[in-house]
Amino acid sequence: MEIYIALGSNLGNRAENLENAVVALKGVGAVCAQSQVYETAPLYVIDQPAYLNAVVKLETSLTAEQALTALQAIENAAGRERGVRYGARSLDLDILYYGNVVIETATLQVPHPLLAERAFVLYPLCDVAPDFIHPVTGKTSTQMKAAMCGQDVRLYTKGTSI
Repeated sequence: MEIYIALGSNLGNRAENLENAVVALKGVGAVCAQSQVYETAPLYVIDQPAYLNAVVKLETSLTAEQALTALQAIENAAGRERGVRYGARSLDLDILYYGNVVIETATLQVPHPLLAERAFVLYPLCDVAPDFIHPVTGKTSTQMKAAMCGQDVRLYTKGTSI
């Protein structure tokens, strides 16, 4: 199954956290594509450091629930502490899409329910899947990105920061 994973980090060595996560994701499936890295201002809880964000496309044989469990194990290994919702974190891994499947369970919603309002997800998603069609809205990644405004997103260059 084709699966898209959003990666984010705003604590510790953010770039290294993302690099290590991509390596760890190879245990979840074959990495088919990886976006550029973007630096973004935090949303929702703004009194925290800027994030680095990316998206990885995987091919996996895991079910969506198995993939979620594997992603949470990678987050935990990276020192993720679950506290304040939308708060700072060493690593955040979210399933954006699991093929074209729509999943709504107590523990998992796919496509990710906030995907269309998050420029920090849509910019890197457009790097790897610009024409992917959201199975609920019918919009492509590019169309959703075009609707974004007012969110500070820029390509990450080591040594610079928002």
